[in-house]
Amino acid sequence: MKILNICAYTWAIGGPARIIYDHTTEVLRQGHQVDILSPMTPGEKSYPVPAGARLIECKRSKPVSKFFNEFSVELYSYLKQHLSEYDIVHMHGIWHFGSLAPFLVPNHVAKVITIHGLLDRWAIDHSKWKKKIVSTLYQKRLLGKADLIQINNTDEEQDVLHYLGYRPKNMVIVPNGMKVSDYANLPDKGIFRKKQGLSDTHQIVLFMGRLNIKKGLDLLLPGFEKIHKEVPEAILILAGPDDGYKEETENFIRKHQLADRIRMVGMLTDGDKKEAFSDANLFVLPSYSEGFSIAVLEAMTCKVPTVVSDRVGFGDYIKKYHAAHLTPLTIDGVAEGILKILQQPSYANELRKRAYTMVTENFDISVVANQLLEEYKKIKKT
Repeated sequence: MKILNICAYTWAIGGPARIIYDHTTEVLRQGHQVDILSPMTPGEKSYPVPAGARLIECKRSKPVSKFFNEFSVELYSYLKQHLSEYDIVHMHGIWHFGSLAPFLVPNHVAKVITIHGLLDRWAIDHSKWKKKIVSTLYQKRLLGKADLIQINNTDEEQDVLHYLGYRPKNMVIVPNGMKVSDYANLPDKGIFRKKQGLSDTHQIVLFMGRLNIKKGLDLLLPGFEKIHKEVPEAILILAGPDDGYKEETENFIRKHQLADRIRMVGMLTDGDKKEAFSDANLFVLPSYSEGFSIAVLEAMTCKVPTVVSDRVGFGDYIKKYHAAHLTPLTIDGVAEGILKILQQPSYANELRKRAYTMVTENFDISVVANQLLEEYKKIKKT
């Protein structure tokens, strides 16, 4: 098969790019062809491309892209010329131009949409009026026209049912996965600490993700402020690009005089990211809304105990395996989870063991990619 993924394939977009990378690696190994069509803003850093795949970058078209996310005349022109060459076009996410464009070009290519958590009620309420307009104009109709809607879990299934008001026949649960073997050999411990001027006695609480309120930073920051006096060696590392919450974060740090306890290190990529996982004492993500958090899976694969909400995209698996400390979405709940892991090594050790088992048994890309390929084969048009 010849497969076209459409996604903003950048480091800043985070999880979806990693998901495409891992899935593409496995798909190529099985002899299929993969292209990635990516709307880009000048200066954005594209995600690594698996050997054998092709990345096609398209400039976003201003000023329209400021109001209609990822709008790109170049992307539309590429589809108009080449879409008929593919067997599958896989759109990642909704609400943006990339998930609309394939329907604007006359073609008979099988169309797949992965929701990536964007029908979660928290996500729907964000920019609610814009999404209401898009829903009315085309979004609900296009979901009905897609040959396959990929969702990751039963929570997302309920989100789709609530949004559409009916159960589409073309919907299937296939979790996202990751290449576990990529994390088999982490960098030596101490490298990240040395770069940050931290000693072996510091306890690193790692947050990795876009600085967006939906990640639960309004809970994490005051939660950490509650515990830092009780655990003075605890350091909160915020690793990620600004996505609307950087200024609020900086203001909180200044107001509470926490500059020596909370560090904003920007987006970490490649080896820097693995160095951070290698040195972290725990990973925290009290998110209100995630499609499927690859960052949490990465932490678990690196055997870092985690404090997360049940909205990270695979809460049912976490509950089944007791694979993380599931925090309620409260300041006190987040603080209690961090304290329990930092102060109870045996508890932390049990979490990391169960989490690694959960990931390897359910989310290794060699398992997950084959599930999605089988769904592709069912809808491919001869």
